[in-house]
Amino acid sequence: MTAPNDLTVAAARDALRRGDLTAVDVTRSCLDAIDGADALNAFAHRTPDLAMDRARAADARLKDGNAPDLCGIPLGIKDLFCTQGVPGQAGSRILQGFRPEYESTVTARLRDAGAVMLGKLNMDEFAMGSSNETSVYGPAVNPWRRAGDDTALTPGGSSGGSAAAVAAGLCLAATGTDTGGSIRQPAAFTGITGLKPTYGRCSRWGIVAFASSLDQAGPMTRDVRDAAILLGAMAGHDPLDSTSADLPVPDFEAALKGDIRGKVIGIPGEYRMDGMPDAIDALWRDGIAMMKDAGAEIRDISLPHTKYALPAYYVIAPAEASSNLARYDGVRFGHRATLDQGDGITEMYEKTRAEGFGDEVKRRVMVGTYVLSAGFYDAYYNRARKVRTLIKRDFDRAFADGVDAILTPATPSPAFALGAMQDADPVQMYLNDVFTVTVNLAGLPAIALPTGQDGAGLPLGLQLIGRPWGEAELLDAAYSLERAAGFVARPDRWW
Repeated sequence: MTAPNDLTVAAARDALRRGDLTAVDVTRSCLDAIDGADALNAFAHRTPDLAMDRARAADARLKDGNAPDLCGIPLGIKDLFCTQGVPGQAGSRILQGFRPEYESTVTARLRDAGAVMLGKLNMDEFAMGSSNETSVYGPAVNPWRRAGDDTALTPGGSSGGSAAAVAAGLCLAATGTDTGGSIRQPAAFTGITGLKPTYGRCSRWGIVAFASSLDQAGPMTRDVRDAAILLGAMAGHDPLDSTSADLPVPDFEAALKGDIRGKVIGIPGEYRMDGMPDAIDALWRDGIAMMKDAGAEIRDISLPHTKYALPAYYVIAPAEASSNLARYDGVRFGHRATLDQGDGITEMYEKTRAEGFGDEVKRRVMVGTYVLSAGFYDAYYNRARKVRTLIKRDFDRAFADGVDAILTPATPSPAFALGAMQDADPVQMYLNDVFTVTVNLAGLPAIALPTGQDGAGLPLGLQLIGRPWGEAELLDAAYSLERAAGFVARPDRWW
């Protein structure tokens, strides 16, 4: 019999309604799994008492017979989401001791839907990273390992704790955020499904900001159906967020028909990168064949400005980060440096930020400040914004020409070893986002799902990109690909 913590959200929902399990049963199973998984370092702050209280409340709602889909479902929450009374540091020392007095809109919606919060999940500091190695909590560890090799691997980033927790069965699903691939890349590295919705589909209110025009919350789950269920609870208009779209939320789960006959799937030639590993190229070709066999029309397309996406992203994102992170000064909340006699407010700012921010955050803040400075604003920031417009126009033309979804690799490699890139040029780490950043720049929805494994047994994922506000159709296409791929592998328990 499948342990409760290893169930999908849909399976647990059905078992709870039949009375085969209680929310307390499922929650206790997850808490036991978390207690036995210290080696993964996925949870940064655990909330077992709160979890059991919410589980008992969920059971009462289930007994009354009018509970929503997520009632009694245990979730992990990325440390970027503010949760009332629970520590939230965004993976940074500078927010040490911060306990928000308010709840983010997304987590409030999940709470109101009866979901059970198990705790806060590890992540790269302020969501800046692709390996979860910039975290003040130390790196999260991928539950997958290469066959015959005990080397610790990255779960990806910045939502590495979320990915590791879902893949290892520590929670049934988790929240993530995606600024340049931070849901989709770790999902691909850990053999789970990660959905980045259209910009504005989920409220950003109460989520610690990295790059405000790029950040978007989304679900990280074991399969496509669970992603549809979770997104339905997370999404919706929020008057507290000026970028939140006032649009109805479809029934995403009901849209899962798995019938893509007659749909047009675009294959962008620009994503065939020099030096692409054979395993990634073969995975992509297999995915194309699966969608063709399912009845889709495969069409080669061009997204000519793709090659400029990564440099444009690494101008825009640091520029917005330098503005957003200016609020962390040691005055109002979080860490404050110990001052020497005679130090003034300038010294307090300097020492607090020097102690509180990690090296990667400092690097991006300095880059962002530079590209926004007088004399360089037009040369870098304004030029990057123009490139962003051209990238969005490429996608608009593809969709206007009848393309329903675009299929690409999710990552340029399988999960790599922790520490493998620490001494490398930072650009080498940034290249992990090469297939994902275009989606954020264009504000589009995209989903990563596992469709195969490499020669060492590590999971590999493909990415589907959809039309703006077309999450229902995107999830349906992903559901078809998921069924064709038949990926059911789980990591061997070593932790």
